[in-house]
Amino acid sequence: MASIHLFCAPFETETLALPLFLERCQAGFPSPAQDYVEAELDLNDYCVWHRNATFYVRANGDSMTDIGIRSGDVLVVDRAEKPQHGDIVIAAVGNEFTVKQLLLRPRLALQPMNPEYPPQYPNPDDLQIFGVVTHSIHRLKERR
Repeated sequence: MASIHLFCAPFETETLALPLFLERCQAGFPSPAQDYVEAELDLNDYCVWHRNATFYVRANGDSMTDIGIRSGDVLVVDRAEKPQHGDIVIAAVGNEFTVKQLLLRPRLALQPMNPEYPPQYPNPDDLQIFGVVTHSIHRLKERR
């Protein structure tokens, strides 16, 4: 049985707006003339669409690496979003939690995004969708 660690989005948080630069960042050397600010960005406003219906969960395993979700990433999950074909969802089949791509056609499936894992074809009566993953937060550097 897989373990799942949920973190609730705070209902009332202090805004922490940080500078959002107008120019997009190329994967090369940025021009020093492009250092002006477009606006401020609060990640709560950017990542949390329905505050009362949002929770966080930490990914575990490597079945979603082809879509950029790695073990340890924090996933932002919105229970208010209606799951649609192709969405990444948090689901339970029986008592086991998983994060997979939801396929509704040609038949119901939970599709891993790693070719080393086979799709799951759950019985609809045994499948529970907990929410749609709207964002994945991947840490590039550990805090010291």
